[in-house]
Amino acid sequence: MSTTRPHSYGQLGMLIDGRWTYETERRDAVIDPASGAVIGYLPCASDADLSAAVASAQRAFESWSERSALDRGQILRRFADLARKHADEIGRSMVMDQGKPLAEAIGEIRFAADHADWHAEEARRIYGRLIPSRDLRVQQAVTREPVGVCIAFTPWNFPFSQALRKVVAALASGCTIILKGPAESPSSTVAIGRLMQEAGLPDGCLNIVWGSSSHISETLLSAPEVKKISFTGSVEVGKLLASLAGRHMKRSTMELGGHAPAIVFDDADIEASATALAAQKVRNAGQVCVSPTRFYVQAKAYDRFVSRFSEKVAATKVGSGFDEGVLMGPLCHARRVTAMEGFVQDARERGAEIVTGGSRIGNAGFFYAPTVVAGGSDALRLMNEEPFGPIAVVTPFSGFDDVMRRANSLPFGLASYVFTASSSRAQHAAKALAAGMVSINHFGLALPETPFGGINDSGYGSEGGTETFDGYLNTKFVTRFDARPE
Repeated sequence: MSTTRPHSYGQLGMLIDGRWTYETERRDAVIDPASGAVIGYLPCASDADLSAAVASAQRAFESWSERSALDRGQILRRFADLARKHADEIGRSMVMDQGKPLAEAIGEIRFAADHADWHAEEARRIYGRLIPSRDLRVQQAVTREPVGVCIAFTPWNFPFSQALRKVVAALASGCTIILKGPAESPSSTVAIGRLMQEAGLPDGCLNIVWGSSSHISETLLSAPEVKKISFTGSVEVGKLLASLAGRHMKRSTMELGGHAPAIVFDDADIEASATALAAQKVRNAGQVCVSPTRFYVQAKAYDRFVSRFSEKVAATKVGSGFDEGVLMGPLCHARRVTAMEGFVQDARERGAEIVTGGSRIGNAGFFYAPTVVAGGSDALRLMNEEPFGPIAVVTPFSGFDDVMRRANSLPFGLASYVFTASSSRAQHAAKALAAGMVSINHFGLALPETPFGGINDSGYGSEGGTETFDGYLNTKFVTRFDARPE
């Protein structure tokens, strides 16, 4: 397996009040998932650093919140232009610490820049309203005001875009933010900090800290200046953070795990659906919270779907993200490989068929073969636990009611997919599926102008769309009595 590194990995730092720190008492190693080699060290924040970050963010908020939405938007637009300009450079560092193919990495950065542009524009439309009163002498108004200092914790699977979505939503709203990015793939977070400074963001509006996520979250959420937390990650951690936020009466946005059903009815274009779903399944090595994971195919089309789907999955070129033609890189860290092995072992023991894949690739790095599991019962671990890797499980279904019951049988509710030629089926499926997002006959999620979020164990709150600002704004009602003039 190639581990070519045609790029120099940059220095990693912590940003507080506009100043970068590179050397700290504790530093964590950063690993290249394609080789297992150490490529850098990440400075970790002390309690004093965390206190300084809070104080810096609070000072900055007092002036940043008073700046016009137009003024804030100009900075975000400059950032977007810079991100596109430096996408190749940032993308190469992302390949080194996250593993995804270079084209995917560069595409993530360029697409994320659209979020900065959209938030810059949409923040100009954070409107209040006047409410007609029952008394002509009374005026009733509703205004929206930024909540204050926010904290964000972002994952390693999309290290640039996931962090940026939270940063631009907070900044566009007039809030300031302390960001704890992913220790596994930190270079993108550092790049965001540097480009925001270059774009003219005032000191303290964005602070970046590293270290133990649990300690940082407990410390920052207990600070009275911090008013909101936004988290993207596992259901287990999200519930702990939501509980902690509730203890301190801090508002929160939780974008947690999913286990997305992909439902293929027999009237769909089976070959086209299988081809599209295979490409989506191996995207980012399946390490996507909205990745299709449970594939339900109507019985009459089942064999045809499994044949085409497994053929396309098996043809995926796996290797270093820098190698030409590679469509899937390594998993981000070793424990994901161990998790894949556990899912496959369970499937074998329960009598399911491993149609393709089912084993790690090579001895260097964290590569795992794209895998298709067919048949087996709904008791499979793969049918109940989010794999978060390049494994798909395909099972037949009989009719509409049967598949909706099975698709809704888990506590997750993030994304779901439906493929059908019937408008009636599409309409009824969209209504019946218990999910925050339903995509029919394509993959249309996560655009800047559309809300992204789940229900049930998949969390609450939205990122993207006009709904993105709800978590960063307080609603204030002002009523005033004016006696009528003589």
